[in-house]
Amino acid sequence: MEPSSHSTEPNQAPRSVGWRVRLALVLLIVAAVVTVFFTNRLLTNQFTETTRNRAELRLALYSGNLQSELRQNAIVAQLLARDPALIGALNAGDYQRSTRRLISFVEETGAANLLLMDNDGRAVAATDRNRLGTNHRTDPFFLDALRANGTLFTVAPREAGGFSFIYSRKITAGTEVLGVIAVEVDLQKFEEAWAGISAAVFVTNSEGQIILATEPRWRGRTEEEALAQQTPQSAIERAIRATADWTALPPDAYVQGEGVMRLEGRIPFRGWRITSFTTYESVRERVNGVLALEIMGFALLLALAFYALNRRSALRLALSTRESAELRHLNIQLQQEVAERKRVQEDLAVAEQTLEQSSKLAALGEMSAAVSHELNQPLAAMKTYLAGARLLLRRNRPDEAVVSFGRIDDLIERMGAITRQLKSYARKGQDALSPVNMGDALASSLSMMEPQLRQRRVQINRVLPSGPVEVMGDRLRIEQVMVNLLRNAIDATKTVRAPQIDIMLSAGETATLTVRDNGPGIEDLDALFEPFYTTKQPGDGVGLGLAISSGIVNDLGGRLTARNSTSEGAVFEMQLPIMGADAGNGARKIEAAE
Repeated sequence: MEPSSHSTEPNQAPRSVGWRVRLALVLLIVAAVVTVFFTNRLLTNQFTETTRNRAELRLALYSGNLQSELRQNAIVAQLLARDPALIGALNAGDYQRSTRRLISFVEETGAANLLLMDNDGRAVAATDRNRLGTNHRTDPFFLDALRANGTLFTVAPREAGGFSFIYSRKITAGTEVLGVIAVEVDLQKFEEAWAGISAAVFVTNSEGQIILATEPRWRGRTEEEALAQQTPQSAIERAIRATADWTALPPDAYVQGEGVMRLEGRIPFRGWRITSFTTYESVRERVNGVLALEIMGFALLLALAFYALNRRSALRLALSTRESAELRHLNIQLQQEVAERKRVQEDLAVAEQTLEQSSKLAALGEMSAAVSHELNQPLAAMKTYLAGARLLLRRNRPDEAVVSFGRIDDLIERMGAITRQLKSYARKGQDALSPVNMGDALASSLSMMEPQLRQRRVQINRVLPSGPVEVMGDRLRIEQVMVNLLRNAIDATKTVRAPQIDIMLSAGETATLTVRDNGPGIEDLDALFEPFYTTKQPGDGVGLGLAISSGIVNDLGGRLTARNSTSEGAVFEMQLPIMGADAGNGARKIEAAE
């Protein structure tokens, strides 16, 4: 009886072990399916929300650009209606120099086209010489301008397709109507810019008619009619695609047969609205990348499990074979394992590169916030210069007004340069360095801040060396740091009755620029240069100015520090490596009160 009992036990043991292994494999597969399912839902929602936030930010920027362009050209029509040269030409009937004068205004203002018409609607001067002599007696922008007392905005369809956007205003001499000036606004340039970023963008007027669109076939139609022009996939095709793609999202609309996210915003101008469509392609790519890693991990576990089972089977078979055959079999298995591990490592390296690229794309949101902060100052200066130019024109001082327009043009160029320089905050730049005169850079920065200083009546005390102080760097980035320091000093003295800012430039082992104010000082010096740290009220700043400035100075091999003065206020010091050893022997002090 004992031999029979011994023969039964070996058969029962393998059965129990095999059952447990099968249960473990089933549980592992179920865990893999559940994990992939919930990970897909979580990451899809998260990345979709991120994509929506970025699309909303782009929509706000688009709306602001359109509004800024329209406001700028509205002022041009008002200024030209009061231009003494144009009024004199209409009175005398002499238009030889009128076209040349309009062309000069186009170069300064950036308008698409300027058109001067007499009282009968005949074009007597135009930046487009092909339109000279044309009659606009029946055009709405001419007739309505004659009846209106202010500037009139008209949207008119073009013969070649699309729409023209025109500001028109009548020109008068006393109570007599002499003619009409028309300013055509170039809004088509925004269509080209939008086409390279979003899937599709269009702008509708108060009646729901599309007047601007990245798709030319959409212009002049309603949104329903426009989307009907883009044939979507059939219901069967969409169902098959949604079943095959585990990251399929419910689309807001279909553009060119692809599901997209629809976002709509309001433009505070005549009831206009802007709508954008953003694809889910980036969401799918990032979600699929993470899911691929998870599936790869579970596949590796299953492979290891099956490998363990195969090894147990191989061991059982090896008991009945020769030792040499067993060794050869194990050697083959080992080679297969090494090859599989190498393949898994290569796949993991590719996945890591994909994740790094996704992280780089996330830095674009931070750059948008920096652009918004750095452009506030030039925009405020442009507003001040425009107000001054308007006052000069009212007082019949057009030459001085032209100087203001020149400053506005310089500020526009500076804004474009700032946007290029801000890219270095998220990615190191490769621009070549050149000698920079710190005194000239300081003078340029003070000139930019002149309107704010004059408005606040801030007393500026400057201590400058008798000779030039030169450093190796980027002048525009150095001026950017100076403007940020001056602006912070102005903001710090808002509550002071007699605001005062002391500026000292010295040359020694380093070129040192010191900016001291008589404000309340700094409470938290440790967090001062951290991004998004600010002591200002909500809406006055996002706390990026000093962080960006510190990064610029560090890139140039210098150091930016801050401390509280022993008497009152705060002191900022910017130190940069100096060029030459004999600079800055003498100093002169200049005091100016505003």
